[in-house]
Amino acid sequence: MLGLNTKDSRLLMIVIGLSLLAPFLLNPFPTGSALAQFNAGYPDLMQRFVIFGIFAIGFNILFGLTGYLSFGHAAFLGVGSYSCVWMFKLLGYNVIPGILLSMIMSAIFAVAIGYVSLRRSGIYFSILTLAFAQMSFAIAYSVLSNPSFNLTNGETGLQVYSNDPQWFHTAGAPDVPHLFGLPMRATETLTLGGWDFQFNVGYYLCAIIMIVAFYMAIRIFRSPFGLMLRAVKSNQQRMNYTGLNTRPYTLAAFVISGMYAGLAGGLLSAMDPLAGAERMQWTASGEVVLMTILGGTGTLIGPVLGAGFIKYFENIFSKINDNILHQWFSILPDGIEDFLVFIVHPFIGKGWHLTLGLLFMAVVIFLPGGLVEGGQRIGAMFRRGPKDPSGAATAEATPAE
Repeated sequence: MLGLNTKDSRLLMIVIGLSLLAPFLLNPFPTGSALAQFNAGYPDLMQRFVIFGIFAIGFNILFGLTGYLSFGHAAFLGVGSYSCVWMFKLLGYNVIPGILLSMIMSAIFAVAIGYVSLRRSGIYFSILTLAFAQMSFAIAYSVLSNPSFNLTNGETGLQVYSNDPQWFHTAGAPDVPHLFGLPMRATETLTLGGWDFQFNVGYYLCAIIMIVAFYMAIRIFRSPFGLMLRAVKSNQQRMNYTGLNTRPYTLAAFVISGMYAGLAGGLLSAMDPLAGAERMQWTASGEVVLMTILGGTGTLIGPVLGAGFIKYFENIFSKINDNILHQWFSILPDGIEDFLVFIVHPFIGKGWHLTLGLLFMAVVIFLPGGLVEGGQRIGAMFRRGPKDPSGAATAEATPAE
């Protein structure tokens, strides 16, 4: 299918199914139940799942294939966000021009940063990309917010005002981001019994773009170009000794990865037309590193799973407070209830980072391949054949090779 082998086609179909059915899959509990707070099927969070999934897919093309660990990818996320908002200010609220400009500007920015940073490898490359990202943050936060040359609006953030040109804004078009007149905020709610399922235009636009981005990542992974990037990761020095110049390949991977990040930044602004310098901070770069490692570095679906995992904790688990804990343990005697709340309190609410850190440590120690390895182990348990009374497996006996 679409030039993919059976395994990759199956993986693509899984991503398509998860994306299109997300409003159902992320709302497992009835709306009025005590467990409804664990539902994640509302538009804003679903959009973040797929947008940061795109961000992580792009980062994995660089880190997973070449082994170059960038700590500066948030710079491209920020450039994409600013570019999209500027298109809203100049042309109008149609999201297509903004998304396209986000990718173009981030690609140009990635060429400039990559050309310098890729002269070094290892930790030196990581430090260079971090330095460029922090410089970008500082420039966006202060230098480019100068009243005489205001491109970023500093700490307030870049947004659309009523006196902006919007040259192609037509009468009757929505005054919010839209796709040829269809507002990104438009949402239809389907009520079935005690469940409310929300279908949002912005989410499905992001989901379709993520599916296309995932398909392109598969093609890159399986292409001769992807094979060359794996060779760079395996032993770049040996390739250089053969006379092969690897820099064009690593620069191309860096630019493609930056375009993915810019696309994610543009989609963030397309869903909410506001761009701030905080998207360029080093914490955003560290977050995508965690997403990729947690899901499974070098795997195709791993970064998407890692992005969803972290964004779920950030938006759902962090909202649990002491009042909710008291409701959970209310059936217990008061002393035990208070004790359990005291024990759990550091791991919820503002302490969700502690829980995420412990889970990340557990994954790194016990599942070096990330969540994908965990899924593979579970699948292997179910694929094992039955055993005879002597304890030997009888399902498949293949000779050693």
